[in-house]
Amino acid sequence: MPYTISEKILLAHSNKKDIHPGEFIEVNVDIALGNDITAPFAIEQFKKSGVKHVFDKNKIVLVPDHFAPAKDLRSANQCKILANFAAEQKIKNYFEVGCMGIEHALLPEMGLVTSGDLVIGADSHTCTYGALGAYSTGVGSTDLARAFIDGKCWFKVPGSVKFIYKGKLKKWVGGKDLILFTIGKIGVDGALYKAMEFSGPVIRTLSMDDRFSMSNMAIEAGARAGLIEPDGITKKYVKGRPKAQGRAPKFYASDKGAHYDYIYEWDISDLEPQVACPHLPSNTRVVSELNKVKVDQVVIGSCTNGRISDLRISAKILKGKKAAPGVKLIIFPATQKIYLEAVKEGLAEIFIKAGGVFSTPTCGPCLGGHMGILTEGEVALATTNRNFIGRMGSPKSFVYLSNPAVAAASAITGRITHPEEI
Repeated sequence: MPYTISEKILLAHSNKKDIHPGEFIEVNVDIALGNDITAPFAIEQFKKSGVKHVFDKNKIVLVPDHFAPAKDLRSANQCKILANFAAEQKIKNYFEVGCMGIEHALLPEMGLVTSGDLVIGADSHTCTYGALGAYSTGVGSTDLARAFIDGKCWFKVPGSVKFIYKGKLKKWVGGKDLILFTIGKIGVDGALYKAMEFSGPVIRTLSMDDRFSMSNMAIEAGARAGLIEPDGITKKYVKGRPKAQGRAPKFYASDKGAHYDYIYEWDISDLEPQVACPHLPSNTRVVSELNKVKVDQVVIGSCTNGRISDLRISAKILKGKKAAPGVKLIIFPATQKIYLEAVKEGLAEIFIKAGGVFSTPTCGPCLGGHMGILTEGEVALATTNRNFIGRMGSPKSFVYLSNPAVAAASAITGRITHPEEI
């Protein structure tokens, strides 16, 4: 029976001889991930179970990144729960402030996830690791607690949807634009409980950073996962990192004749930079149609676009320029390693001279937690992944989503701007 890449990974992690979409299966997980919002509840449930020790102290990853560095007493307590549990259980992969990063950038960077893995995380953007050819998906805190106990989780096997991108990308267009374009075409429920599979000649030209951006936002189309078949670019990335807890990468590819619920095919040669308008990631328009929209705040960073290539693109545009009067420019690299690279390359200096704030890694602005809350009536342009009502603060604020080049250009002019205008 021919299988898709996601079906192959799920099958390999189960005790089944064959599987089919819609079937419920029990799988063994390679990594169980929690953060300072979701893990404390999972830890509470784990302790209520009466089990004394986690299934594998090397396969649990705890990252305080959402409200860290702690913004208040409540968030400090949440982070402390993670620290205490990691110490009690001798969990190797606990990342304290100063060592941590935004979880979905940190895990691939550290080699903690790899191709062919099955990863669960109590965070919806766990789907990011599909860029490596892994099956990774978000779960609830109770599912995470169960995985802490025995390393297993129940899944409903999703159907698959294939996306084929042809043509050649224009300058200033990248993975973020491709995924915004895709969500704009199919809607926020266009891949509901499906595995999105991104393919075609355009995908094969994308850097890993661009691929991570695409897989990261699969959840914004309702998908369980967003996978890219490993190729030479993937293998080179994986080779440069330690083996994930001793696991060698496994490079799966979909079989010829594998079933897809839908197949979409687009020529994106004429694609312009995309912007998602309030209040849905699917409400997309080309940047040139929005040049009268004024912005109060520009945020560059997050698990979607906080990698070093994103910062380099932003710095190239901002170099020698200033953020427009009244515009709050906030840049936060996704990990400490990226932070240090930005300092060494002089990018941090460019951002600061442009009137920006260069922050330690945090999820704070993206989820309206801290480090950039919007008040009533304020407009933000962000390289983050969500723009729901109230996502970054007041329910009466407005969030637009774009790639880093558009964000940097817009910070300079004070309105949504195509980079070619700078």
